[in-house]
Amino acid sequence: MKNLNFLHLALSLSFAFFQISPASAQTTAKQASSKFATLLNMLDRLYVDSVDMEVLVETAIVNMLEELDPHSVYFSADDLKEANEPLDGSFEGVGVQFNIFKDTIMVVSPIAGGPSERLGIRAGDRIVQVEDEYVAGVGVTTKDVIRLLKGPKGSMVKVFIKRDGEKNLLEFNIERDKIPIFSVMAAHMVEPTIGYIKVSRFAKTTMEELRSALQTLNDAGMKDLILDLQGNGGGMLRTAIHMSDEFLSKDKLIVYTEGRTFPRENTHASYEGLFEKGRLIILMDGGSASASEIVAGAVQDWDRGLIVGRRSFGKGLVQRPIKLGDGSAVRMTVQKYYTPAGRCIQKPYDNGVESYRNEKYDRYENGELLSLDSLDLPDSLKYSTRLKKRTVYGGGGILPDIFVPIDTTSNSPAFRTLLRKGLMSRYALEYVDVNRIKILEAYPTEDDFVNDYKISESEIAKFRAWAESEGTEDDPISISEEDWAISGDAITLRLKAFIGRNAYKQSTFYRIIGDLNETLQEAIEILNDGRFENSKLAHRTFK
Repeated sequence: MKNLNFLHLALSLSFAFFQISPASAQTTAKQASSKFATLLNMLDRLYVDSVDMEVLVETAIVNMLEELDPHSVYFSADDLKEANEPLDGSFEGVGVQFNIFKDTIMVVSPIAGGPSERLGIRAGDRIVQVEDEYVAGVGVTTKDVIRLLKGPKGSMVKVFIKRDGEKNLLEFNIERDKIPIFSVMAAHMVEPTIGYIKVSRFAKTTMEELRSALQTLNDAGMKDLILDLQGNGGGMLRTAIHMSDEFLSKDKLIVYTEGRTFPRENTHASYEGLFEKGRLIILMDGGSASASEIVAGAVQDWDRGLIVGRRSFGKGLVQRPIKLGDGSAVRMTVQKYYTPAGRCIQKPYDNGVESYRNEKYDRYENGELLSLDSLDLPDSLKYSTRLKKRTVYGGGGILPDIFVPIDTTSNSPAFRTLLRKGLMSRYALEYVDVNRIKILEAYPTEDDFVNDYKISESEIAKFRAWAESEGTEDDPISISEEDWAISGDAITLRLKAFIGRNAYKQSTFYRIIGDLNETLQEAIEILNDGRFENSKLAHRTFK
């Protein structure tokens, strides 16, 4: 579609009603809508080229919302369904985690409780045909796999599988079903009395998963908990409230929200949670946002536990979904949320969406990931916690009680290249594909693998040679002895973690990779060296 400069005019017209007094808002909104409708009609009738009106209107909506704030967004009907799946905690399909491996769909693992697992489809199986369509050796893409395997619950799809040791293809008729998307990625003991839970999102099913994990760890003797919200971009407000309630005693204010057309609404803890007693540490970083910040803010403001890591993202806006009648919708910002101490942790967005999105790079450039000294923290951003009157800050994320700089000691050029190209994950996939039976025979349980498996020197040599062979003339890969001296241990541990994930389950990865998680290791030290008690929190008052 040619020349969309007129959109700026359309947007300015439709925006006019935001700049006026409340008394005349309704009249002006009608006038703006009428002008916009007139413009669209004229474009449809008179514009020099044909105009796709649906695309035109969607473009106008997207740009209009971007002028308001970075989190008011538009979704087409198809985009909305895809965006809601992580929040719903499920999607509909056959239930496999897959990878495109040597131009073939390889099953990395069937999803527990899904239809593929129930039929006996295994990790390492290769899907070579779906219905009448061949999918091996034809340049199949991830988008193709989703198109072929996802579908409504109750519908059938026939797949043909090549399995090692079987001469003929295996035929499976799979009835698609609801497939869970798990929020709790790992839950295990990192020391005899210290439990660890990694939560990746705040969805409808998150609390059921969390409570199950807490109960399991409590039964295993957990006295202290490390809750890992690093990289957790948030999700549902109600889920964040329930998660906070697991740690705060009854009647404690968790969060309050208010907006121009919404009066203040307070939300308090209302039931006895599964971890109201015991020492609590929450891990955060620049990828922790929204619902993660609600939980961390409530815990910090009530002096219930320590926030450890780096400054969180800084999203203090609440969106409400509004349907537009054709299956599309907007998620419109309608309120701001505030922590119990009165903090709104939303970072500024006055300089536009692009500047807002690039702020995470600014943190790196100004040295914040190595030290908090670069931050300007005026008195206007100071608040006091509810019980111990400790100083906390608003206006741009949750600042940790104990800062942990990003670890660069293992960061060689070769290591960065291996990460960027995903070579450790790819090698592990190939290795497990060839050695799966040997691994499972030698290490029958996940515990056996985690505690006893070691990658041999010969296998390390094979990996290094293979990685270098993956380079090209324009983008060569070299792992020098200097690189290996800096990053060898980290590379080896990540290889083991990826092998464990492919041979056992997703959580195996987190059990192993924890040794490289500098914030987790610091949290364990804090619980062991007396710093938690020296912080003089109020957690004992919750007993």
